[in-house]
Amino acid sequence: MANADKYSKARSAKRAHWIIEELNVSRALFDEMRRRMEHFRRSEQKVARFVLRNPDEVIHMRIVDLATEANVSEPTVVRFCRALGCNGFQDFKLQLAQMLASGSQFAQFSMNDSDSVAEFSHSIFDSTVGTLLSVRDRLDNDALGQAVNALAMANRVEFYGFGASGAVAFDAQHKFFRLQISTSAYADPHMQNMSAVTLKEGDVVVAISQTGRTKALVASVRLAREAGATVIGLCPSGSPLAEEVSLPLYIDVHEDTEIYTPLSSRIAHLVLIDVLAVGVAKTRGPKLAEQLKSVKKSLNTLRYPEDN
Repeated sequence: MANADKYSKARSAKRAHWIIEELNVSRALFDEMRRRMEHFRRSEQKVARFVLRNPDEVIHMRIVDLATEANVSEPTVVRFCRALGCNGFQDFKLQLAQMLASGSQFAQFSMNDSDSVAEFSHSIFDSTVGTLLSVRDRLDNDALGQAVNALAMANRVEFYGFGASGAVAFDAQHKFFRLQISTSAYADPHMQNMSAVTLKEGDVVVAISQTGRTKALVASVRLAREAGATVIGLCPSGSPLAEEVSLPLYIDVHEDTEIYTPLSSRIAHLVLIDVLAVGVAKTRGPKLAEQLKSVKKSLNTLRYPEDN
């Protein structure tokens, strides 16, 4: 039995390493696009943003279709492809298709009707683990540090989100409330707008979105910035929200959200909120630890005692 457990653990470790390697290879083209974004010409940035938002559509497009959708010329598309090291548009589409094919089983959960409980449950866990590792490795630690500092110094912290992202916002409010920070969470556009216009310099908004394309959220963020608040965005790179916030923290997860609610990206948002909360807690010192002990003690009065 001991040997069986040992071999099982070894196989799991080998499989996890293989998943990470597959993710690194399959995401390379997207990573290169994001890395070069600031160095592209403005017209090439339009192409990059469209590709990042619609990779599944691009692999079936002609060059004239992509140029039309991105509102650029065909030579701009060719120049964009060559800037990424591709020989041309067809070569770029081939690499993009290979990336989506090699990464789909890990980066995006998919299920067949014939899958057993063990098969689809393993797929979900593998997809989530792979997503978390990929997001972790691509995080901008400088931006993360700036976000922690802004939150630690904030007079007031508001969390905005809709749908599944709204649930993340309320989870974040719960965590930061325990850190003795004045904080609220809003998942209603009217409440977000009213909150935004009452903010001022020294206040912080954390805007959370799996797509980064929710119009009402972008509008609320714009109001918050106009009021003088710092806005941290947990969102995909190249999205309208990423362009509107003061400090974007990119979470790029390719998921099919046409039918299904986001899975892996939601977990990634929750984990990043944990990272921010721990970062802020570290700035509070021993005094916070004593306060948290008091909170824990008060909560224990609401629970049945543990069995010995």
